[in-house]
Amino acid sequence: MLTQPFIGASYFFKGLSLLLQPRLRRFVAIPLVINISVFALILWLLFEQFGSLMENLMPSLPEWLSWLEWPLWLLFALLTVLLVFYTFSLIANLIAAPFNGLLAEAVERHLNGELPPPGGSFSQALREAPQAILDEIRKLMYFSLWIIPLLILFIIPIVNLAAPFLWALFSAWMLTLEYSDYPMGNHQLTFNEQRHKLKNRRLLSLGFGGTTLVATMIPIVNFLVMPAAVAGATAMWVERLKED
Repeated sequence: MLTQPFIGASYFFKGLSLLLQPRLRRFVAIPLVINISVFALILWLLFEQFGSLMENLMPSLPEWLSWLEWPLWLLFALLTVLLVFYTFSLIANLIAAPFNGLLAEAVERHLNGELPPPGGSFSQALREAPQAILDEIRKLMYFSLWIIPLLILFIIPIVNLAAPFLWALFSAWMLTLEYSDYPMGNHQLTFNEQRHKLKNRRLLSLGFGGTTLVATMIPIVNFLVMPAAVAGATAMWVERLKED
């Protein structure tokens, strides 16, 4: 029983190692390139607009405030980094949602010793993209229903001491639900059935979700968290949950 969280944590690292498999790289590369391109465009637009703002602002300031230009640029850069850090995973999930089901399928085939899906699967992903993105939005709405009560705990005296720990547990659970949806969804399990399976292996699930949560807080590494978590959740499904 006490080993279950560590076994769950190991599946995230197994997911990272699976991404190195030649058969699986293409399922990771395409959404990652799209996501980085979107962020590059957003950052370029932000810097262009801020540069124009500074060009209009600085001449209107007194000469003795000219030293403010570099601190303002530094503050803008820091805020931009925080924006990327906190929104990358969210936008990555939306963009890659049509591909994550294919990645989960390819990982399962790889673990079972079968050949990867034949070519042309990406066209199927594009056809199913609207539905996949809607599913992501539904999950976000479900998660939001739990976020509000947890936020209220932060303002209740004494109880707010436990709030950060409850928030961490909630986040770990939500990440497990998020990424386990792809392999289980490929087997037509409903969201309620998925939650039931994961509740039966709660410590295993929290170990996986907690490790994923920590990885999302590490810059650069968080770029690979999503595909690694999908691959790791698929391995966990094949080796631990499917037999239930």
